[in-house]
Amino acid sequence: MGSRQVSRTAIVATTPEKIFGLLADPAQHPLIDGSGTVRAAQSGGPDRLTLGARFGMDMKMGASYKILNTVVEFEEGRLIAWRHFNGHRWRWRLEPLDGGRTEVTETFDWSTAKFPLAISLSPFPRKNADSIEKTLARLGELFAA
Repeated sequence: MGSRQVSRTAIVATTPEKIFGLLADPAQHPLIDGSGTVRAAQSGGPDRLTLGARFGMDMKMGASYKILNTVVEFEEGRLIAWRHFNGHRWRWRLEPLDGGRTEVTETFDWSTAKFPLAISLSPFPRKNADSIEKTLARLGELFAA
């Protein structure tokens, strides 16, 4: 990983297609969010994400706010990433494993941000790394055998 990315990986006991189905449905994002900030998908957005899709989320980090995302990477069943207004990305890569399991890697990538130095100097990379670990744990619990 580059110096402006943090990633974590976990093995989840289900297929990439099932995980991708959850990731491609913004209404399901609060189920796996380990940061505690994702509240709900905003109405009027797509039910299923595709490349170029725009979707809004209701968030809360101290104060409530709304954020608009755009899907910027998409490979059905394997890869999805969306960016926020500042250009940083949340990326999910799914690799199939034997036994119907999946290696899931979530990445917070601020190398594409408008102001990457500001993010590098902030506590967000460390906090997001912790949140990614919690998110992957929640994902694993959803698909526990």
